[in-house]
Amino acid sequence: MSGHSKWSTIKRKKGAVDAKRGKLFSKLIREITIAAKAGGPDPEGNMRLKAVITKAKQGNMPSENIERAIKRGAGGEEGVNYEEITYEGYAPGGVAIYIAALTDNKNRTTADVRHILSKGGGTLGRDGCVAYLFARKGHFLIEKSKIDEEKLMELAIESGADDYGSDGNYWEITADANNFTMVRNALEAADIEPDEAQLTMVPQSTVKVVGKEAEQVLRLMEQLEDSDDIQEVYANFDIDESVMEQLSA
Repeated sequence: MSGHSKWSTIKRKKGAVDAKRGKLFSKLIREITIAAKAGGPDPEGNMRLKAVITKAKQGNMPSENIERAIKRGAGGEEGVNYEEITYEGYAPGGVAIYIAALTDNKNRTTADVRHILSKGGGTLGRDGCVAYLFARKGHFLIEKSKIDEEKLMELAIESGADDYGSDGNYWEITADANNFTMVRNALEAADIEPDEAQLTMVPQSTVKVVGKEAEQVLRLMEQLEDSDDIQEVYANFDIDESVMEQLSA
């Protein structure tokens, strides 16, 4: 499992997401609205919308909030003028960072991202400086108690997944982004609810970070994720899980 996936799992276990549920819901509503606006209101024909609806349900967002956001996006209601922007840069230790944002004010968001990176010991780079280090993938986490390895392997192969693996109490499945829906449908058909199912950017290589730099990287990740305009932050750090547990306590 990638370092960032481990970090996300640790935060979920410790309730960090629940503590900021209001902000999480706000970001998810924005993402649902944009996805519906770009690809239509039917999640079966809109892979991006299906992925974010799954994420919203996993975050216990009420169904009426999801439906309202879909209608707002599909109906093109006035006031829905978010722009999708990506930023690339570096964290301490040479860790690559890829940031996805949705904003109604590009200048404000760019200044905010630059400030957070600079304050956290990182730097904002040029477009393309780290994007090649990541690949768009479907990513699934499933508690091991829900499925045994033999059945998981069979499901992964038949659904067109790229790979599967083990990390602690979870199975991890990765798939090409275009096969996200196939894997998700295969899990549903097997009556298995994943603990996480999302489209993400998976690092193709990682950078080992220890000591003070590890602490700086994780603090920077939290500060970026806390920004209202930033939807997702991806990084290629490799930090021991025990260290991440300690620093997130």
